[in-house]
Amino acid sequence: MTARLDTMDEREMPTKNFFIGVDEHVQERPEVWTKRLSHANWGDRIPHVKKNSNGVERWVVDGRETLLDGVADCGAVMPDRTKNPQRWSEVPAAVYDAKERLKVMDGAGIDYAVLYPTVAGSGGQNFGRIEDPELELACVQAYNDWLLEEWVSVSDRFIPQCLAPLFPVDAAVKEIRRSVANGHKGVIYPSVPMELRDVPHINESVYDPLWAACQELGVPICFHAGASSAIQIPAYEGYSPTIAAAFQAIARPASSVSVLVNLLISKILMRFPELKVVLAESGLGWGAYLLEYTDYQAKGDQLPQNGYDLMPSEMFRRNCYVVGWYDQASLRVRKYIGSENILWSSQFPLATSTWPNTKEALTRSFDGVDVNDRQKILWENAAKLYKIEL
Repeated sequence: MTARLDTMDEREMPTKNFFIGVDEHVQERPEVWTKRLSHANWGDRIPHVKKNSNGVERWVVDGRETLLDGVADCGAVMPDRTKNPQRWSEVPAAVYDAKERLKVMDGAGIDYAVLYPTVAGSGGQNFGRIEDPELELACVQAYNDWLLEEWVSVSDRFIPQCLAPLFPVDAAVKEIRRSVANGHKGVIYPSVPMELRDVPHINESVYDPLWAACQELGVPICFHAGASSAIQIPAYEGYSPTIAAAFQAIARPASSVSVLVNLLISKILMRFPELKVVLAESGLGWGAYLLEYTDYQAKGDQLPQNGYDLMPSEMFRRNCYVVGWYDQASLRVRKYIGSENILWSSQFPLATSTWPNTKEALTRSFDGVDVNDRQKILWENAAKLYKIEL
């Protein structure tokens, strides 16, 4: 790199190698599935946009409306950040058009964007609820192929991650192998599959081929915060829509706590020591607490005497990554998490995104953070994880 990063003065920041956004969201166009799936086979079960009697539009998957309050999840680019567009005609192009997204990335200083879905659910949960395995696979494959055809083909600055069928596991592994061979660099999977369908707990050995495939292929498996209702309490019915949205946004990162604790205690990471796990939209604030307390509890419960060859914090630092975007205080105590285990994002175009003030937010967050740690968090960790050429 030619520019110095020991100060966050924008005049000294490079136009390239600024940062890799590891949790950015695409909005699927209405025709993604209607053009790719057989209407003769699936009819209205195909994911599509439906206009309701009151004139608003909603996404329907397998005959059920998704929980998305709107036709896109893009509060950051709306006149009122608390309100998603209710009709497709209101959705800004930068949300669904790859060329327009590149302009946003340039303005925010994002060199590469690791992509997550919207209609499928940020963790793939909306497709995981589909009972028919053939329809589920068709929906998953259509998304995976569309992402390559309409985003990655436009620019290699878009880093694709594939969805996988929830179950059976051999179908998930087959699709992961196909997708990675085609260019996908990560795997998105529901963190609590048994809440979506009548399938085994994720700790059961039946999932071992999933972990093994990700480890063998060298791609991270990604669990997105907020993708499971089983580890979150619902918003109070008496809240206004604005307050309910605020509650959900604030509570969402905490859902990563249970996911990580389970990974550390389940011995999954012991059986698959080279598996890499990303906890997307996790935030950083709970990281130091969790690692300290998990180690403390592990000693008290004598985990080392019960077949654990590493402490939980050691497994975390070997295998796991958390994602920041607004965090300031947690970066001051980053040594308790580990600078090698922190990634960064802008969360575009979600309401919680730092857009349109991403550069200013970055300056605030990294004030006082030394150059080596900045390089790791903003660039090097993600480049290594997703095999991005420096």
